[in-house]
Amino acid sequence: MAQDAVCILEFLQGSIGGVRMAQDIAVCMDANGVTSSLYDTSTLVIYQKKQGLWQVSRQREISLDKQGGMAGLRRQMAEVILFLGECRIFVGQAVVGVPYFELEKMQCSIWEFEGAPSSFLDYVLAQEENKLENCQPGASSAIPALVERENGDFYISIREVQENGNGMTSKQVLMPILQQGNFYSLEILCNHVPPWLEVELQDGRLVVRVEKIAPTEVHIYISKRGCEK
Repeated sequence: MAQDAVCILEFLQGSIGGVRMAQDIAVCMDANGVTSSLYDTSTLVIYQKKQGLWQVSRQREISLDKQGGMAGLRRQMAEVILFLGECRIFVGQAVVGVPYFELEKMQCSIWEFEGAPSSFLDYVLAQEENKLENCQPGASSAIPALVERENGDFYISIREVQENGNGMTSKQVLMPILQQGNFYSLEILCNHVPPWLEVELQDGRLVVRVEKIAPTEVHIYISKRGCEK
């Protein structure tokens, strides 16, 4: 009941007279104008759509320094969140670690894209507005089912999450599975490989194979070393 009330309040706060107010979208970009990570030397740009056109509302340079450890990163993220202000939509190439958890704690919608803002701003805005419209009492986001096909061999599809969102991210679905590690092999069906997942799998603990069947159909095969098929 409390969650439903929050949904309604957020929707009402974003609407005046039945018309959606403009939403800010924060994008972390490099010098070439494409998405980057907060850990790189980047510019955090706040976009707002006015009269059908995307405009830069404000911007600042940012580069998180890991030398100060977790406490230092949290202090730096506090400055980022202060700069975001009322903006609760964040887009980066890969959002991992302390930045992800601090943004999530502030109830930011976190998106991961590669490329220039012109290629995804309209899509992100449409998905966010659709999320608010569907946020009604009794509505709930179904968590994709993790299916065990045989002992230790699992399958999950995150295509619906990537297409519709509904307040859920691929990281929220997959990260607990990867952290628990209760599998020998895992097949993930998706529209595209989430950038955060590519970063997460770079440490070599798991064997990964990606098979692209169609432009929006990708199979990711993850297995523990020694358990490869």
